Amino acid sequence: MRVVTGEIGIGICGGGYMGKAHAVAMSAVGAVFNTALRPRLEMICAASAQTADRYRAAFGFARATDDWRVLVADPKVQAIVIATPQQFHRQIAEAAFAAGKPVFCEKPLGASQEDSRAMTAAAEASGQANMVGFNYIRTPASQYARQLIAEGVIGDITMFRGEHTEDFLADPSTPANWRTQGVANGTMGDLAPHVINAALALIGPITRVMAEVETVHGTRLGGAVDNDDHAQMMCRFENGALGAIYVSRIATGRKMGYAYEITGTKGAIRFDQEDQNALWLYRMEGPEATRGFTKILTGPAHPDYASFCQGPGHGTGYQDQIIIEARDFLQAIATGDPIWPTFRDGLEVTRVVSAALAASKAGRWQDIQDF
Repeated sequence: MRVVTGEIGIGICGGGYMGKAHAVAMSAVGAVFNTALRPRLEMICAASAQTADRYRAAFGFARATDDWRVLVADPKVQAIVIATPQQFHRQIAEAAFAAGKPVFCEKPLGASQEDSRAMTAAAEASGQANMVGFNYIRTPASQYARQLIAEGVIGDITMFRGEHTEDFLADPSTPANWRTQGVANGTMGDLAPHVINAALALIGPITRVMAEVETVHGTRLGGAVDNDDHAQMMCRFENGALGAIYVSRIATGRKMGYAYEITGTKGAIRFDQEDQNALWLYRMEGPEATRGFTKILTGPAHPDYASFCQGPGHGTGYQDQIIIEARDFLQAIATGDPIWPTFRDGLEVTRVVSAALAASKAGRWQDIQDF
């Protein structure tokens, strides 16, 4: 297998929260993982020329622009990271693939199922590397959870309970903003994709879903709210397991409540992103009096941990998840082999979200195959 080596020019669309995270990751990934491809921060794009130039200076890019078309077309930009609001994902991705350039796109893949399907078709037609940014599933603890499940350590899976809960809009006096407008920016568009992706990664395909989606604070200072605050879902997995998922942006006290509990016939696993360096494992072994969940602190024996730190229990952080994503994206480009999650994997998440929204509206179960 031929592996491409050398420098690669990176262009990032969007310089805010995630744009900065990806810029830092691309700056660090070569040193952390000794990647065959070494990123060069070539160009960053933001909404205004002034803002873009500020990001350029702060993050270390060679150039800046306020027009994503300029970034995509530039010959020195060889791979593109999309970290813009969802409504811009499709047009940037389609233009990048048409130009023959690999694309990493932040979740959710598109602002709608139509967008996601079109983006997936463009990605696959281009033959270029493509990935979607589901970073939380890449913690060493969650990677280890996937490994334990695949190895049958907790037996056949019977139940998945997951949540993605935060409280950034729990206070009803918080004014209306961009997050309170548009389905793509509601809880189902913003938070649900992460925990749905976790369910798919850990348990497997979902075949049908029932949901209730609700707006609790319909009016805020500055205007009406036209998207959802929280939702609950029941689902059935292809392997027969049951599933229950709750997502909320009004979960008072929860800051990063990306959490799951998985029950199997031989044991169980628990994880909470607010304690991301620990995994709890229960094995149905030994005398009943000594059974209980064991707290496993991640260390060099767990996936990807050793590249960051040699000390068990010292821990990894949020930014490290993005660096792992950068490593995988560069590897996909260098080898030409797809690396999960591709755009098609992102589309599968979108299908589940679409089915859940339809189930809430119709008041009945929906089959994923219909979406």
